Amino acid sequence: MPVRSTARSEFIMSPASTVSVSHGVVKLVSRLELEQCTAWKRAFETRCKDHRYYEILEKTLESGFEHYYLLLENHSGSVRAVQPVFFVRQNLVEGVPGRIRSIVDFVRKKFPRFLTMRVLMVGCAGGEGHLGACSPEDEQWVAETLHESLHTIAKQKKASLVVLKDFPSRYREKLSSFSSNGYARVPSMPLTQLALNYSDFDEYLRTLGKATRKNLRRKFRKTERAPKIELEVMTDISPYVDEIYPLYLQVHERSPLKFETLTKDYFRSLGREMPERARFFIWRQLGKIVAFSSCLVHGDTIYDDCLGLDYSVALDLHLYFYTLRDVISWSLQQRFKYYCSNPLNYDPKLHLGCRLVPLDLYVRHTAPVLNPIFRRAVKYLEPTRHDPVLRQFPNAEEL
Repeated sequence: MPVRSTARSEFIMSPASTVSVSHGVVKLVSRLELEQCTAWKRAFETRCKDHRYYEILEKTLESGFEHYYLLLENHSGSVRAVQPVFFVRQNLVEGVPGRIRSIVDFVRKKFPRFLTMRVLMVGCAGGEGHLGACSPEDEQWVAETLHESLHTIAKQKKASLVVLKDFPSRYREKLSSFSSNGYARVPSMPLTQLALNYSDFDEYLRTLGKATRKNLRRKFRKTERAPKIELEVMTDISPYVDEIYPLYLQVHERSPLKFETLTKDYFRSLGREMPERARFFIWRQLGKIVAFSSCLVHGDTIYDDCLGLDYSVALDLHLYFYTLRDVISWSLQQRFKYYCSNPLNYDPKLHLGCRLVPLDLYVRHTAPVLNPIFRRAVKYLEPTRHDPVLRQFPNAEEL
């Protein structure tokens, strides 16, 4: 087992952290051990959330996340991939409503850790997962090498579950070695995407259903009768983080699914370390910040990752829709082709013409005797089956 040093992310790794596989060697290392590894930057350089984003999460996330990285080397010692992983104690019924949750809550009165397990998660703690291949041609090799090594690493680190977290559906063929050999593939809560094929917001509005158009226009008129709301877009939120952070927490605490809780340092670091990609939208009324949105831009897409609202006025002012209108309008002016938003709150997104962006979980129990039972049970625990709105999207079958 590693020995924790005085620095939060420094670990002295034991020899057991190296696993030999048929395709090469997999090494579990800390971020400090990646500083001289050029493959680390190459592995995610084409992604919106590149290596800097993973480093920001490691430095700023709290709540018991243990971050590591897998170096995947071939037999000649060349690093062909760097795969971020982390360990966390996870509530397996997070977001599961109704009778199942009631039964679990009853059992937890006597056994507080019932259906709460230490998990080895592969991917990103704050977004969708990707294979960390240094070259796209290596993705299949990476998938097979991970499949061969993850179970051993999880056992060494005393994790009960292995989870590939939120991998886009385009990886299904490459990850078929997981779904056909020991792992259950189940849908995670999907992202949503809107194609921005419009000259302005009014043109987009005209493409929506009559009832939706009428409802939105009514909301906007009501908001515009209130004192004027002013928008500012910036790349560094640091001067205002103390004002926007309580708004983030107001939205976060209302969410039925909570995985990570972002911190003030996360928002500060995002703008300072990824200034060409970070975009923060702030809405003020009478000088007071009443809403903000944290976005990333990359290529032809804007990713709306995080929303904060002042609920003392948000419902009366219909700030969710008002802020969305402004972000989409700004994106159209910047000639982005796609607007992508985070999971949950699917009902308005359905009526706004969004499509689902499916994400998958690949899950297995490390105990061979329990895994066949767990593979069946996890299909009843996955959260999408409890959200009826998802089935109404035109591409719901892709889940």
